[in-house]
Amino acid sequence: MGCNLKDLATSEDCELSDFSGKKVGIDAFLTAFQFLTTMRDRSTNGDGMPLRDNSGRYVAHLMGFLQRTCSLLKEGIIPVYIFDGKPPELKSHELEIRRSRRMESEEAYKHALEIGDYKEVHKLAARIMHYSPEMVQETKDMLDLLGVPWIDAKAEGEGQAAVMAKLGQLDVVATQDWDALLYGTPILVRNIMSHGTKKYGRVIKSQKINLEEMLANLAISQEQLVDLAIMIGTDFHPGVKGIGPKTGLKLIREYGTVEAVCEAKGKELPERLDEIREIFHNHPANQVDSSAIKLADVNREGLVKFLQEDRQFSQRRMDSAFADLKAAGRLRESGQSTLFSF
Repeated sequence: MGCNLKDLATSEDCELSDFSGKKVGIDAFLTAFQFLTTMRDRSTNGDGMPLRDNSGRYVAHLMGFLQRTCSLLKEGIIPVYIFDGKPPELKSHELEIRRSRRMESEEAYKHALEIGDYKEVHKLAARIMHYSPEMVQETKDMLDLLGVPWIDAKAEGEGQAAVMAKLGQLDVVATQDWDALLYGTPILVRNIMSHGTKKYGRVIKSQKINLEEMLANLAISQEQLVDLAIMIGTDFHPGVKGIGPKTGLKLIREYGTVEAVCEAKGKELPERLDEIREIFHNHPANQVDSSAIKLADVNREGLVKFLQEDRQFSQRRMDSAFADLKAAGRLRESGQSTLFSF
């Protein structure tokens, strides 16, 4: 999830309709994990894993992407999904830590399953979810059938989206990852993929953060925001010991740079500092033709076969998706009878 800037950012609640007509770059991997960890078997003796079809294939990711994508289209939003590429080498240590934690959780999960501790099973299952290459390809295939564009990032998905937003190819970047601000996206929107759902008794709202306004409120520059994040801790460096968001903000305002703060406070300078800065200021990104970032025709017959015939999606789920697509003007009318003809 990168650097936690929650305590420093000022967000504004918004409605999905606020983004009607906008191209919204969406972090596909974080979105997928959201669906995989929420749409799962929570029955009394369930294994806690994502929902499957009759043949045992996971389908929770497809259910989530279908429902939410159609909802966005209904609001007039043009979703553009960004899939992670190869992670930067600087992230290897963080990824190794995550792999180690996941392996520990997998062992604990197996043990809990063996002894029938299903409360623990359900808790641990959320920690071992894996968005496999097969799931990624299935998601892309379904998006193609929906006529919704997707992009492969060169490195980090939110970094690719931020670069495209700075170029004007995207209007906003939708992700839960605060790092999108460090990569320089002008507008970050959080919770867009869970907007309208309930959590702990309250309805979740999308939240918009304007980078220019945030920097003005904090009285720092974009370069100083990146330095502040490096001190707090990012996926590329654990941070400077003893410095949190509020202390870091005070220090960066006073001294200006990481180097000056570390010298004044007797702190060890982060290793590979210039490389970390470069990742945020000039993130590797694939060039994307703007003409490719547009909606295409919906392949209704293909969707029925892919989801309903091959993966046992219910008629109710399909009807709901097609109703949203029709409301969005995304279904072509023909002389043939459809479910909307009755």
